[in-house]
Amino acid sequence: TRSRGAAGAVLLPSMLMFGVILASSGLLLMIERGILAQVGPPPLHPPAGLSRRDGRDSTAELELEVLRDTQNRTIRALCGQRSMPRSVWELPPGQRRTVLRHLLVSDKYRFLYCYVPKVACSNWKRILKVLEGALESVDVRGKMDHKSDLVFLGDMKPEEINYRLKHYYKFIFVRNPMERLLSAYRNKFGEIKEYQQKYGAEIVRRYRKNGGNSAGDDVSFSEFLQYLLDEDVERMNEHWMPIYNLCQPCAVTYDFIGSYERLHADANHVLEHIQAPSFVRFPERQAWYKPVTAETLHYYLCNTPRRLLKELLPKYILDFSLFAYPLPNITSQFCRQ
Repeated sequence: TRSRGAAGAVLLPSMLMFGVILASSGLLLMIERGILAQVGPPPLHPPAGLSRRDGRDSTAELELEVLRDTQNRTIRALCGQRSMPRSVWELPPGQRRTVLRHLLVSDKYRFLYCYVPKVACSNWKRILKVLEGALESVDVRGKMDHKSDLVFLGDMKPEEINYRLKHYYKFIFVRNPMERLLSAYRNKFGEIKEYQQKYGAEIVRRYRKNGGNSAGDDVSFSEFLQYLLDEDVERMNEHWMPIYNLCQPCAVTYDFIGSYERLHADANHVLEHIQAPSFVRFPERQAWYKPVTAETLHYYLCNTPRRLLKELLPKYILDFSLFAYPLPNITSQFCRQ
């Protein structure tokens, strides 16, 4: 086994190292040593096959190209393995139901969108309703109805499903897994009574001594993560189920993977590609929305037992690796800052 210093010296410069980590038995050891937390953003030079089109690409554009190339290569490498599903019909029935229930259909604009809760999916659903004429504007206020006026691929016949999977433009939006979990925690247990009663009270009862009288509105982040650690992934609520399990990127070949970090730019790319009318734009963030900042995430992670994070990370490792997100830095040195 390499020493801590030696291991840090030979870190691969690309997020592609996650593909190696994924296939190795040393994942937990590397997390424990904090090695993965030191992996930085993709390199600034383009890999083979990427070129500076006019010599004027900005650093950000090059980083984005490298990131997309990394995602594509990692997905191809993982999904090319013999044991991975090649279509939705190769998935177990429960997993197939999940992904088909999360693929929204626009026959008018010929696209499929796999919605991921806590990754701006409400705004994408607004856009779908506007495109289909069920909503006048994306700026219409009011509680979002997540079922009505939306078409789900899972409600269609097998031949209809196959046709759309083969011929329609398919896209998904992803987010840093730990940031998404924190967003779900703060929203559901801090604001939504239904979640406090259904999940919160049970979590407190299960993990806290004398917690039977809790209304579920005082769940700690550590208690929430412990609950996720003990939960079967396939039975998780969609707001914290891994993106991989929700959208199955090996069984469904997505044409575009957008990210929450570049939300408006990536959303505009999709709207342009599907040739949406010019008056349809991605909505601005609601004034009441409390974003998860880097400082907020740092605070929560550094006040969470390292053992808990170390044990939970493998459950979301496919989201980290396939979508090229660095694992959270939970080293003592970083948390002292």
